[in-house]
Amino acid sequence: MLAYEGYFENGHFCPIGDIIKVPGRSRALLTILDEPVLEADTANRLRAIDNFFAEIEDSAEEVPEFERVKFREVEI
Repeated sequence: MLAYEGYFENGHFCPIGDIIKVPGRSRALLTILDEPVLEADTANRLRAIDNFFAEIEDSAEEVPEFERVKFREVEI
């Protein structure tokens, strides 16, 4: 069983990520979710962030600690 994430637009399924190929006459189950669609750019950014943190977790290198910085508004 395969699952593909995407969205419907103008009667067409638009997968997020790679182009999919479905063999002819394959049985399928379509589920329409009751939630807003993330734009493709947003989905790609979220995937990149997830990959970034996964690479950090998998790395043998020590991750440096950074000092927190507090910003405040100043009228000019």
